Amino acid sequence: MEACGELRIGFVGAGVMARGLAQGVLRAGKVKAANILASAPSDRNLGTFQDLACKTTHCNSEVLQHCSLVFLAAKPYQLPAILQEISPAVTKDHILVSVAAGVTLQTLQQLLPAGTKVLRIVPNLPCVVQEGAVAFARGSCAGDQEAALLKSLLSACGMCEEMPESCLDAHTGLSGSGVAYVYLFAEALAEGAVKMGMPSALATKIAAQTLLGAAKMILDTGEHTAELRNEVCTPGGTTIHGLHELEKGALRATVMNAVEAATMRARELGKR
Repeated sequence: MEACGELRIGFVGAGVMARGLAQGVLRAGKVKAANILASAPSDRNLGTFQDLACKTTHCNSEVLQHCSLVFLAAKPYQLPAILQEISPAVTKDHILVSVAAGVTLQTLQQLLPAGTKVLRIVPNLPCVVQEGAVAFARGSCAGDQEAALLKSLLSACGMCEEMPESCLDAHTGLSGSGVAYVYLFAEALAEGAVKMGMPSALATKIAAQTLLGAAKMILDTGEHTAELRNEVCTPGGTTIHGLHELEKGALRATVMNAVEAATMRARELGKR
């Protein structure tokens, strides 16, 4: 198996998530830009890869010819046709990593040559700033060596955890889509401060730092979120009055419903 620094990495599909993974890996110095090759049917999405000094092509099979680790970053509905196209170029030395939401390992293995080493990952957009949350599961022919290589590579993008495939759709609803929920919450926090007289740019900056600090405390202390929340609340203080308003708005139930809805949608995508 090649060391990370010698890897030639391919992307079949050059959308937002592919770019995020590539940027995270490059920023961490795991792979040279010259060793990354991305394909897409038009130039529209390849420009960002070219800006990163990566190589590009319009031929999906060319990616397989030059790269041993290939991320399948096309949309779920596009994947069957792409797998049919690239299958003749797939060898036992390739490691294929699907980024397509909801497409199961069983489906991938059925559409690829027998014995292909396949893994599924669910990343999220903060991979681009090396603070992503990436989950992965391996197919029946991908062993410890392939899993260790993938984890070593993607840990450069933030957290990278292996989990049962049955948890991946929930990870999509929690972390993949959850980034958008957090942006919405940050926007609301900032707008609340603007309403009370704070300049917008300052409010946005403080809201972002508040979320960052709260998240770091969860990770660093290991305490349950309810315990951390209680530490902020003093009897009759400002925080408990604010939390009461959030409870009246059913914030917790609404967020839980959002995670459930996104998870169910990921499952639907996998059944197409």
